[in-house]
Amino acid sequence: MSNKQQSRIFDRVCQLLKAKIGAEVFQSWFGRAKLEQSSSSVITISVPTPFLRTWINSHYLDDMLALWQKEEPSVLKVDVVVRSAVRANASKAVASKEQMAKTTAPNSKHPVMPGSMLNKAAIMGTAQEQAARGTVLGSPIDSRYTFDNFIEGPSNNVCLAAARTAVDKGANAARFNPLFFYSSVGLGKTHLLQAIANAAKAKNPNQRVVYLTAEYFMWRFASAIRDSKALVFKDALNEIDLLIIDDMQFLQGEKIQSEFCHLINTLLDSAKQVVVAADRPPSELESLDPRVRSRLKGGVSLEIETPDYQMRHAMLQKRLEDARKDDATLNISEDVLQHVAKTVSSSFRELEGAFNQLIFRQSFEQNISLDRVDDILGHLTRAEERKKVRIEDIQRVVAQHFNVPRNEMLSNRRTRTVVRPRQIAMYLSKIMTPRSLPEIGRRFGGRDHTTVLHAVRKVEQMKTADTNLSKELELLRRLIEE
Repeated sequence: MSNKQQSRIFDRVCQLLKAKIGAEVFQSWFGRAKLEQSSSSVITISVPTPFLRTWINSHYLDDMLALWQKEEPSVLKVDVVVRSAVRANASKAVASKEQMAKTTAPNSKHPVMPGSMLNKAAIMGTAQEQAARGTVLGSPIDSRYTFDNFIEGPSNNVCLAAARTAVDKGANAARFNPLFFYSSVGLGKTHLLQAIANAAKAKNPNQRVVYLTAEYFMWRFASAIRDSKALVFKDALNEIDLLIIDDMQFLQGEKIQSEFCHLINTLLDSAKQVVVAADRPPSELESLDPRVRSRLKGGVSLEIETPDYQMRHAMLQKRLEDARKDDATLNISEDVLQHVAKTVSSSFRELEGAFNQLIFRQSFEQNISLDRVDDILGHLTRAEERKKVRIEDIQRVVAQHFNVPRNEMLSNRRTRTVVRPRQIAMYLSKIMTPRSLPEIGRRFGGRDHTTVLHAVRKVEQMKTADTNLSKELELLRRLIEE
C-alpha cells in the first residue's frame, strides 16, 4: 500500500477516534500526532514529547489498533514514538547505509563479504554495534527501566530476587531457566524484563541480549520468510546469550510456535538464559503448542501480584520526586497522593496514568481538592470496578455452565454445542471487561476481532427475541461476579 493510501487511512482513523473520545480530548492528546512510516503490518506514529507517548500507549493504543484494523486488517501493531527519537534513528540509518556502501564498494580497500555473510552481518551486527544501538534483532529497550527504580514490595519481591539471580548467574540460576513471570496488565512485567536486559548488558556489554515481544517475534519471523532469510534469522537467534520474551500469550501460528520451541530447546541445552512473561501461567496458555507449554513449565513460574497500598503510595512519591527534578514548582499534597493510592488500586499502569493526569491538570488548575481529584480520575476509578472480572473467569464459568471443556471453547470446533457457549463467553467478555475486541479475540484462541464483533451482535439479536436467554445471561453474570 502506498504512503498516500496509508495517509488517507490515518486521517480516517483520526476522525473515528475523535468521534469516539470527543474533539477536545482528541486535540489534547493527538493534535500533534503524525504518521511517520508504515508497512503492511506495523504503523509508526510520532508525537513531540515522551509524556504524550506514555499517555497514548496507556489509554488509547488498543482503540487505535482496532480502528486501524477495520480499515486495513493486515496491520498487527501500532507503534507510538517520540519525534526527536525518530529523527535520530533516521540519521543513524543514513550513516549506517553510507558505511555499508563504503564497505561493499568495488574500489574499496576493504574486502567485499559474500552475500550470505553480508545478510547475517546485516541482521546480527558486531558486538560493539549491538552494545551501542541495542540488539538489532529485538524490540527497543528503555534504559529507564532498571532494578534500582523498580518499586519493590510483598507482591513482587520474590520475582525481583529471581530476576537478579538470572542476571548474576548465581548458584541457583540454572534452576530458574526458563524463568517465567505472569500477572495481569500493568503490574510491572515489562519493567522487570527490560531491567533484566539493561542489567545484563551493563554487566557484560559484549553479551548478546535480545528482548522481544511475541508479536514482534512473529512479525520478524514472517518478514524473514518473505525475504528468504529465515535460515539466517534462525541462526542469528541461536547465537544469542539471553532471550527475553514479553506477552507470550500473543504467540500464534503453528509454524512460528514450532520454530520458537526449537529456539528455546537450543538455548536451554546450551545453558543460555531464557526469560518469558505473560498474563497468565504456562498451564493456562491454551493457544500455545503443548511442547512450548511443557518447556515453559520446566523452569520456575512466578506471579507478580497486585501492589498493596504502601507500594502504590511509594510509587507516587517516587514519581513526584522525579517530576520535581524537571519542574521544582510542582506541588501535589501528601493528602492527594494518599487518596490516589487508595482509590486507584488495580495496577501501576493505571496509577501512572492517574499521576500524569494530575500533573497535566495542575499546569492550569492549582491547589486541586480531593473532591476535584475524584472528578478528574473518575474514568479510572470507574474502570477499576469493571476490571475485577477477568476473561479467564468468564470462560471458566461459561464452560462449567454449558458443560463444555474450556479448551474446546477456545478451539476451532464449529459444532453448535461449542459455538453457542463461545459466542456467549465473547459477548460477556465485551460487556463485563474493558478489553478491546482484538484482545478478546486473542484470548479465544487467536481469533480475529471481526469474529468477536459477530458473536456480540449475534447474542444481542438472540436475547432480544429469547427471554430465556436474557435470564440465562443474567444468571451467568451473577455467577461470574460472585
